[in-house]
Amino acid sequence: MMGSYAGRQANLSDPARDAFAITPDDGADLTNWALALYVGGSGDVRIVTWGGETVTFANVPVGVLPVRARRVYATGTSATGIVGLY
Repeated sequence: MMGSYAGRQANLSDPARDAFAITPDDGADLTNWALALYVGGSGDVRIVTWGGETVTFANVPVGVLPVRARRVYATGTSATGIVGLY
């Protein structure tokens, strides 16, 4: 039910409308690029950003990591329970 939001144009700053489990993979981009990541178990998260930069976030606590990711690497990622938000 969309209610009063029917017909409203989506904006990248809006809250996520959907989520999907992420299995970190060194060789493949995510099917849906994520607007943010939820981390269920703390640790390092190594990603490729939407802009193509590879970066490792060290010691990420449980919660939302507000970064746009197109790949989450298995190598260099020790965090668990990662969920993509889009």
